[in-house]
Amino acid sequence: MYQQMIFVNLCVNDLGASKKFFTELGYSINEQFSDDSTASVVISDTIVVMVHTQEKYAQFTKKQIADATKTSEVLIALSAESREKVDELVEKAVAAGGSVSGETQDHGFMYGRAFDDPDGHTFEVVWMDPAAVQG
Repeated sequence: MYQQMIFVNLCVNDLGASKKFFTELGYSINEQFSDDSTASVVISDTIVVMVHTQEKYAQFTKKQIADATKTSEVLIALSAESREKVDELVEKAVAAGGSVSGETQDHGFMYGRAFDDPDGHTFEVVWMDPAAVQG
C-alpha cells in the first residue's frame, strides 16, 4: 500500500546552523536532495523537513515570509513512543540550541512538550497511551 509522505518546508536564517541542530537531535540529512540553499532533514520514512535559505524559500511563495520568532506560522507535532522519549527529544533540542516552548501538557493518557528550533519554529512532541488511542 502506498504510504503518503509529508514534506514540511521551513525558512531558516542560517542553513548550516539548522543542519547542525537537526543532526544533533539524531536526524539525518539526505544529501541527494540538499545543496547550498536547502537541506533535506529525514525525520522518518514518511516525514521530511526541508529547510531553506530565505532566498530559496522566497522562490516558492509570493507571500511575505513569516519571522517564526515573532509570528506563529505553523505548529509541527511529532509523535513519540513514550513519555521518556518526549523528554529526551526536548532535552536534545535545548542542548542543541533550541528552547522550551510553552508548558508541559500531562493528561495521563497523553503527554506532550514543545521546543522551538533556533529559527523559532515550534515542534510539539506528544506521546499517547496506545490503549487510549484504541478505545
